[in-house]
Amino acid sequence: MDISLIDNEYQKLQSEANSIGEKIQNLADKLKTLQGSGNQDAREMLLDLKDLALSIQSEQNQMFSFLQTLHQNVGQNQYQNYNQQPQQQQGRGFFGSLLGSGFLQAIEMGAGFGIGDDLINSIF
Repeated sequence: MDISLIDNEYQKLQSEANSIGEKIQNLADKLKTLQGSGNQDAREMLLDLKDLALSIQSEQNQMFSFLQTLHQNVGQNQYQNYNQQPQQQQGRGFFGSLLGSGFLQAIEMGAGFGIGDDLINSIF
């Protein structure tokens, strides 16, 4: 198993989530400027943008929940396999080879990624 590949893909996922957050923030700022200059449609568009941001946040939270579940189940399966095969050395196998990876550390710490409440609240 290539741990650096897993870490690299996780970093890409974080980067994409951050990029989406920045784009939403930029669009919100433009709409706020339009609203401030008297554009009547800007308020409605800000509401739509906030709804979209909440949907994206929900999807990202579900992805993170999936990753946590995957981590927990893989760890549990590795532990059960270890108990059934005492000759197996600790730290081997899928879960053992993830130890020390950035992906696993982020999951263990509960570190999320993506659109945060502060971004959504800043839209209004």
